[in-house]
Amino acid sequence: MTRRLPVWQPSDDQMQHWPAQSGNTINGVGEVEPRRASPIYWHPPETIAHGPLQRWFYARTGNADETLTAARKARQLAIDEALVPLATERRERSPLEWAIQIKHAALESGADDLGITPMKAEYVFEGHEVPAQRWMIVIAVAQDYSAMKTAPSMRALVEVTLQYTRGIRTAKAIANWLRAQGHDAAPYGGPMAGSFLLIPAAIDAGLGELGKHGSMLHRKFGANFRLACVLTDAPLVADARTAFGGDEFCAQCRVCADACPPDAISNQKTLIRGQHRWYVDFDKCLPYFNEANGCAICLAICPFSRPGVGERLVEKLATWQRRSER
Repeated sequence: MTRRLPVWQPSDDQMQHWPAQSGNTINGVGEVEPRRASPIYWHPPETIAHGPLQRWFYARTGNADETLTAARKARQLAIDEALVPLATERRERSPLEWAIQIKHAALESGADDLGITPMKAEYVFEGHEVPAQRWMIVIAVAQDYSAMKTAPSMRALVEVTLQYTRGIRTAKAIANWLRAQGHDAAPYGGPMAGSFLLIPAAIDAGLGELGKHGSMLHRKFGANFRLACVLTDAPLVADARTAFGGDEFCAQCRVCADACPPDAISNQKTLIRGQHRWYVDFDKCLPYFNEANGCAICLAICPFSRPGVGERLVEKLATWQRRSER
């Protein structure tokens, strides 16, 4: 299959705000030594080179749609909601019992999937303090496919905002559940990145694999979901990383790369901070994202994201793997 779409070009108005430094350079493209990622977007705009672009994006969408305004207000209310006090008496359970109970509480509170991984410094942006909590609980919340397949659109942007809100509320519910039992816990959700890279943590927590579009592939939801997390000192058991053939599938599939208007998705892996992996060209992707109300074309068009298709693909990939081993 060959690309048929013309390559989209950004407006002069937006490019007036573009910084001198390439986003790909900030992200570490071509660097052979491992290091922690640098803050680049969804951080306080006064602290990042691309802050003027972030302000430009929010100015464009600030009063563009009443539904979006209401969704953003609801998200802010979720962010501002206070946590319950930390109980003075600590409940004791085995690590396995805690892990089982937390997963049950998460699903009851609105999570669609959850994984647990030890906290690592590599999940934390450069310049941010590595937290003292030992564990990260990573939460996945699925998006409505009928809304996301309209991307890029205001409807899709509203849906993304709604699911970020659900992720925040779910994370706070889990944190409150832990705090009420005497274990410190702190919730985090998007879209503001805060201190953490959630995709690497989610992969380590067994929620999926990295896809060609730079987002994750989940066995059931494909790339059509959002992440949040909870940090805690409760004793837990880590989930194992999972591999179901998504990486190999992406190596052969060109659907998202061919559909990307700015041609930001490469069909080959890129060296990023000492690791060859899938990477989306930031300097191409961001301008389109900013002008298209958030884009998300690649997430919706991914074959894994279509309802029911991801699970069937996983089954087929497992069958092909067994045949190749024989």
